[in-house]
Amino acid sequence: MQPLLEQGDRMEEASPEPSVSFWSQISTFKTRAWEAYKRKSTSHWVLLFLSSAAMLVAFPASSILSRLYYSNGGTSEWIVSWVAVAGWPLTALMLFPTYFFSKTLPTPLNLKLILSYIVLGFLSAADNLMYAYAYAYLPASTAALLASSSLVFSALFGYLLVKNKLNASIINAIVFITAAMTIIALDSSSDTYGNITTSQYIMGFIWDILGSALHGLIFALSELVFVKLLGRRSFHVVLEQQLMVSLFAFVFTTIGVIVSGDFQGMKSEAKSFKGGSTSYILVLIWSAITFQLGVLGATAVLFLASTVLAGVLNAIRVPLTSIAAVILLHDSMSSFKILSLVVTFWGFGSYIYGSSSSSKESS
Repeated sequence: MQPLLEQGDRMEEASPEPSVSFWSQISTFKTRAWEAYKRKSTSHWVLLFLSSAAMLVAFPASSILSRLYYSNGGTSEWIVSWVAVAGWPLTALMLFPTYFFSKTLPTPLNLKLILSYIVLGFLSAADNLMYAYAYAYLPASTAALLASSSLVFSALFGYLLVKNKLNASIINAIVFITAAMTIIALDSSSDTYGNITTSQYIMGFIWDILGSALHGLIFALSELVFVKLLGRRSFHVVLEQQLMVSLFAFVFTTIGVIVSGDFQGMKSEAKSFKGGSTSYILVLIWSAITFQLGVLGATAVLFLASTVLAGVLNAIRVPLTSIAAVILLHDSMSSFKILSLVVTFWGFGSYIYGSSSSSKESS
């Protein structure tokens, strides 16, 4: 028995060490955080805070407004997709002052760069239309959860096109988020609106996944444009790309709205809209503003911080959108959806850890 007692004594003596190690790690983290804070100006942190807030508020608000459009009598998927890019002048208003303050000139355009913007604009227009169909048939909370699968496609297309690394954590994230999508599919019977048929729900599910896949492809192609054509990543160059892509997406979507005849039907749709024409106009205007503010916020976060922080904020905004949809739109929150939310959040966490590890290895 004596050896056991001696071992126990040694264990008691060694037990304080983990706590000391833990507090030393906390102290080290605080020191590094303070040093990182001092390395940047106050304006940098203010801008980063505002950009993060834009992502966390504007994107969920845009999703809620898209679903509100359909709930209150809107019927045009083309109008919803058009509104998503109608706010492109906001990007121009933010871009032009950067030339003055940074004392730089606009990036010269060449044929390859223009063609890349046209292709990305067309793909963005198609992507917005797919998401518009998804929100027509799915609850906002479900659509937001399914849209998080764009992270999976971003990782896969980034690996295939840009040769980004895939480590075990990122592969683990892909598996978890795919599992979360499967869980939502199992809950289709209790997750539909009364006026939506099962076939429409399935189509909304498919459109959302396809939109997420296309979104992942657009993200990878945008990164490829920076690597192959632009060769640099400064704030005004990022804004230029966002402006040009949004502008061409707006042109393509405007053509679609005109050809479909939905522009001509806006007047009658506004009259039958719940709350009247004023509510109809406000929903469309705020949809355009919130979506563009969300995009600008995400662009600024990527430039000012990193893709890791953008991933963290994306992970946070998914439950924010779901909670807002439950409160404001009275979406159902079944046990399946809660489980899917938890699994999705875990997948985001794994992706963030994997991206952080890859960044450290490359540096």
